[in-house]
Order: sequence, then C-alpha cells, then structure tokens
Amino acid sequence: MATVLTRAPSSASVRGYEPPVVEIAVPVYNEVGALARSIVRLSAYLQHAFPFSVRVTIADNGSTDGTWEAALALAARFPEIRAVRLEEKGRGRALKAVWSTSDAKVLAYMDVDLSTDLSALLPLVAPLLSGHSDLAIGTRLNYRARVVRGPKRELISRCYNALLHLVLRTRFSDAQCGFKAIRADRARELLPLVRDGAWFFDTELLVLAERAGLRIHEVPVDWVDDPDTRVEIVATALADLRGVLRLARNRRSGFAGQVARFGAIGVASTIGYTLLYLALRPVLAAQAANAIALLVTAIGNTAANRRLTFAIRGAAHSVRHQIQGLVVFGLALALTSLSLVSLHAAAVHPSRSLELVVLVLANLAATVLRFVLLRSWVFRARRVAPVGSR
Repeated sequence: MATVLTRAPSSASVRGYEPPVVEIAVPVYNEVGALARSIVRLSAYLQHAFPFSVRVTIADNGSTDGTWEAALALAARFPEIRAVRLEEKGRGRALKAVWSTSDAKVLAYMDVDLSTDLSALLPLVAPLLSGHSDLAIGTRLNYRARVVRGPKRELISRCYNALLHLVLRTRFSDAQCGFKAIRADRARELLPLVRDGAWFFDTELLVLAERAGLRIHEVPVDWVDDPDTRVEIVATALADLRGVLRLARNRRSGFAGQVARFGAIGVASTIGYTLLYLALRPVLAAQAANAIALLVTAIGNTAANRRLTFAIRGAAHSVRHQIQGLVVFGLALALTSLSLVSLHAAAVHPSRSLELVVLVLANLAATVLRFVLLRSWVFRARRVAPVGSR
C-alpha cells in the first residue's frame, strides 16, 4: 500500500518563512491516551529551555483509536507542531517519510512516552549543528546513564548490542534507544539505502553510517522504562535478528561469515533459551526447565545453522543432521547441568537470578563447543569421488 501523507496547515506558505533548525519526529500508533500529555510537555520544554527553532512532527502510523484526531488538534493548538499520517505501520517508515521531506538542518526523533529525559536533547543536537559529528544517539548502556527498567529488558538489550558488536563489529553502544538525531545532508545520503521500515531501522541506519565512516556521537541519558510500551518484545527481537543476519550476509563470506552467522544464531538461541527457562522455572525444577529450554532451542539452532551458517538446502540428510545435532545438544546439556550441580553444591538456596547467570555463561561456553562440532562433524563438507575413479 502506498504511503499517504496528510499534514496540518503549515507556516511554510507564509511570506518570510524560515525553516527550523531542528525537526523532531514523534512516531505514534494508538497513543491517544499519552499523546497530548507528552506533546504539551515537550512543547513547554522547547519554548523555555531549547535555544534553537524547532518543528515537532507527529507521525501517526495508521492509528485506529483517535490518535490522528488528537494529533490534528495539537497541530492546530501549537504553531510548531505538525501532523503526518501514514496508512502503514512501522517506526522506520514514519521516520523515513518525515525526514525525507524536512527542510531542517538537523533531524531528530524521540519516543512518544518521553522515556528519555529531555535535558539530553541539546547535547544530542549540538555536535551535529557544530559539524563535530554526523549522527548522535542516546545511550542507556554507558556507565554514566541512569536507567530504570526491569532485568529482562536490560538483559535483552545488552545481549542484542553484544550481538551487533560480535557479528557486525559495530562500535556504538546502544542501537535501539528511541532518542537519535542526524544531520539532514547525511540523512539524504543514508535513507535511500535503509531497507527496514520497522524497529530495525535504527540499527540499519547506524550500521550503514559506521560503514560509510561517519562520526557517531553518544549521549548518556536518564531513561525510565514505560510499562505501557507498544513494543512486542519477541516479535521485534526476531525481526531484528533477521535484519542482523541480512547485514551480516551482505558483509561477510567464508569462515569469518560462518563465525558471524553462527554467533548471531547463538545469541538468538541464548535469548530464546533465557525467555523459555524463565517461563518454565516457576512450574518446573531447575534441571527440568533447563533441559526442556535447551532441547527446544537446540532443535531450532541446528535448523538455523544448517540453512544460514553452512548454506545447506533441501531435505537430504536433514534427519541425520538433527540426530547429530541432538548429540551435540547432549554435550551442551551435560555442561549446563554440571554447572547447576556445582552451583547448588556451593550454595544451598541460590537465587533465580544467580541460576540464570550461571546457565547463560555455561550456554555461551557450550556455544563455542557447538560451533566446533557442527563445523567439523555435523555439517562437514563430504568429499566427492572424481568421475571414473571407481
């Protein structure tokens, strides 16, 4: 479906119009309850504490709950507010639509929940206006950042960014913080190259920027998790992992490519294992929860490595590969089970969080063993006898 843009009346038609220095996009989907409160707060901050001219563009991704009507009302109330409507969902799609048509010098965006403290906005855009940097990102993973969020989101975030460092060799610390800015001239160069229109848009934009040698400035932020977030964690994580694999395939080949793809699948399996273990542990003993979670993720891991890491297609030998993969699974199970036995021998009643840390570390060690065995045994290239040699 084609993107449809509808704007509230703009001051651009007024004689003597000057484009804003900064344009801030705020993507929204079914946020009628939070939109007005957040935009009023943002507008007040910009008027009293921000030294540059600003336009705020509310980018509605096809909401069905009255968000668009609320956006239009805000655009009529505040002269610096505009509204854009897209009939298709996707944060990346919304940002691309707004940024591609902007006449501002610096393009920024923030989440509608304003989880990031607004005092970080000036440090975010100042290096771009001065020419010091090309992009700027808020980071929740710097030691100077002050972050309030649950352990599950913290673990997933750190695993995801560790995956990017391992597989794509990125240097930025936090790909998915909803608080970023880019110089308009750099956006015009990069946006046509970004394929993703959803949550992976941020990561892809940053990876392409790094590969192009652009300068990325990081701002540690104060950030408070929104308990009413619209992000579907599992679906978003899977989509992001597919995006990582796509960028890895475009970048690497040979042994290095195998290591990169195996690493991506391994981290994805570890995240899946962690979530499944946490779901099973309240109703099962630690060993049983560990065994089931590891079995399920091992089957998926073998299938994914067969297709993506070692490029084996078709059904031939697939049963044998799974059987051999289960043997490797048995070794991994023995390693993680031994880690649990050792933990319970050292501590009579260890906490769930300590159990999880020990198991994750054991799984990472087992992942190295899995790669060696998968490459040298399970998916080893078979020699083919030359024609006429018999």
